[in-house]
Amino acid sequence: MESEAEMVKHIRALDSDMQTLVYENYNKFISATDTIRKMKNDFKKMEDEMDCLATNMAAITEFSARISHTLQDQHQQITKLSGVHTLLRKLQFLFELPARLNKCIELEAYGQAVRYYSKARSVLHQYQHMASFHGIQNDCQKIMSDLAQRLREKFRHTGSSAKELAECVELLLQLGEPAEELCDEFLAHARSRLEEDLLALEAELGQPPGPLSAASPPLSDILEFTDKGCNGFVGDTCLVIASYQDLFVHRPAAGGLVSSEVARMAGAKLVEFVDGLMGRYFGLVERRIRAEKGVGDSSLLVRGLDRFHRRLQAVVKLLPGSRTVAAEGTEIVVRAAQERLRQYLQALQSFYADCLTDVRQSLAAPRLLGKDGANLAELLASVSASILNQVKSVLAYVHLFTAKDVTFSSKAYFKGEFCSQGVREGLIVSFIRYMCHTARQFCETVGEKGATPPGLLLLLSRLCLDYEMSTISYILTLTDEQFLGQDHSPVTLVTVLCADAREAAQKLLNHYVKVQGLNVSQMLRKSVETRDWLNTIEPRNVRAVMKRVVEDITSIDVQVGLLYEEGVRKAHSSDSSKRTFSVYSSSRQQARYAPSYTPSAPMDTNLLSNIQKLFSERIDIFSPVEFNKVSVLTGIIKISLKTFLECVRLRSFGRYGLQQIQVDCQYLQLYLWRFVSDENLVHFLLDEIVASTAHRCLDPVTMEQSVIEVICERG
Repeated sequence: MESEAEMVKHIRALDSDMQTLVYENYNKFISATDTIRKMKNDFKKMEDEMDCLATNMAAITEFSARISHTLQDQHQQITKLSGVHTLLRKLQFLFELPARLNKCIELEAYGQAVRYYSKARSVLHQYQHMASFHGIQNDCQKIMSDLAQRLREKFRHTGSSAKELAECVELLLQLGEPAEELCDEFLAHARSRLEEDLLALEAELGQPPGPLSAASPPLSDILEFTDKGCNGFVGDTCLVIASYQDLFVHRPAAGGLVSSEVARMAGAKLVEFVDGLMGRYFGLVERRIRAEKGVGDSSLLVRGLDRFHRRLQAVVKLLPGSRTVAAEGTEIVVRAAQERLRQYLQALQSFYADCLTDVRQSLAAPRLLGKDGANLAELLASVSASILNQVKSVLAYVHLFTAKDVTFSSKAYFKGEFCSQGVREGLIVSFIRYMCHTARQFCETVGEKGATPPGLLLLLSRLCLDYEMSTISYILTLTDEQFLGQDHSPVTLVTVLCADAREAAQKLLNHYVKVQGLNVSQMLRKSVETRDWLNTIEPRNVRAVMKRVVEDITSIDVQVGLLYEEGVRKAHSSDSSKRTFSVYSSSRQQARYAPSYTPSAPMDTNLLSNIQKLFSERIDIFSPVEFNKVSVLTGIIKISLKTFLECVRLRSFGRYGLQQIQVDCQYLQLYLWRFVSDENLVHFLLDEIVASTAHRCLDPVTMEQSVIEVICERG
């Protein structure tokens, strides 16, 4: 019973599957039934048509057999009569040939005449031993000789069009004229027409400049000149090449008229012809490019070069055997780009020089003292922005040479060497090096007439420092982003240029300190050398030159402070402005309060001073300064006070001369200590000045400190 139940279950499942299968394929069964029914109908119709076709074929076969039976006796006779008729028509054509040729020549249907003669030439040559055919041959040859003469005259005529020339050459070749002579005549005729185009371009350029040449008319722009050359000379050259190749090189060798040797000969003549004329054309194009002196927008030049290069590609495709055209054309574009880069470099250098000239004029113009520094800061911002904008403009102009829509930008030079060696190294890096080199040259004009203004030295030092800190990196990054070259040749590193700029900035700042120090020193030196220190009166005031020194140092402090940061100072003592001076140097003051080694005998102060100097810190007067205001002012004050000290050592002083130096040094101490990084440096140098004055004094009696302070406060 379980087996039966299982079997019933399977039977039901199979019935269900079968029912599902029938339902799912019902449409297919219906479609198959319709197709079978349609096929039965179509086959029945096709059988009827085949029966009809068999009946028709039987009728046709029967009719053909009847015709063959009827004409069987006359077939050979009809064939013979047909051959005689054809021969008679040929003979009639031959006898009428001279008249036909004359008629064609009268109607100027030269091509038809040549075709008639070509059709009959072999027959006349074959039967020339027969008198009648020989006469016809002579008449035809005479007529065709006259026709060949007419064609040559038309070929040599300068007013003939290219189509007429091609027709003449084709007919002459069919008449058996020598191909080499025709090549030479065709090229000679083409040369005359192409040279007219070259003469027109030469007239457009005018005569080359010379000592006796008249003024040339103004040149048209480079794009217009290129259009004239491309539409005139290059276009006509392409027509000449195409016509020549169709006639002599690519012409099918029908009838043995053109052989491979003739084609090679014609091709060699064409290459030589085109290379010669294109060389002259390239010379004219280069002359026009050299005359393009403007350094503004390069769009016209680039468009002109692009059109020139694009049209040359047509010549290259027509004449692949000439490598000169392609190579020289690309070289002209490359040389034009290189010349443009050189002009832009000169323009940047000239712009930089003009900026410096404007700065010098601005600094030389009379101004109030308070406006000098402010204007210097404004000038720095203006010069820096102007130079950067000019560099950006030049990069934008040069970038046109690598635009995607320019045909020659795909050349290897413009993808590699132009970007790395041309723009980056030849233009940008060279300009930055020129800036640094020019700035360093301003350090070589000390003491000469027209020496560099100190303000310009300070401005240039800050400009070079700004370039080292940020501008160089920004410009080179901008250049690398715009000109992504595929050239892997070595380039100048940013760090090298930054080091060069920092070196120039350091040299300029050192020179600025030296110049300003010498300016202040000059006043101090003259004030010492022009005074009679032995017979001077008792001091009642601070000398005017000391007030001028303090004023100049203050002015320099303001000027430098607007371009450089403050810098680091050592902590000042509370009595910096109240320090007093004696006739002893600082080293001797320390010795005065030390235990005496020989109380009963006076101490040899000169010997003690020299011993103490061996252990004191050495002051480097002309040491390099740092890029901050305090360091700059310290350097200037060191040079000034050192000069003062050396001048004092060369003079002899009386009592009042010593006292005047005391007053002057006290006045300088009141003001100069606040400008330097370490006030002890000022103290030390002023101590040395007073001590040296005491050494050179014949009657070393010092002034009371209270009196000195009163005089300085009153001053």
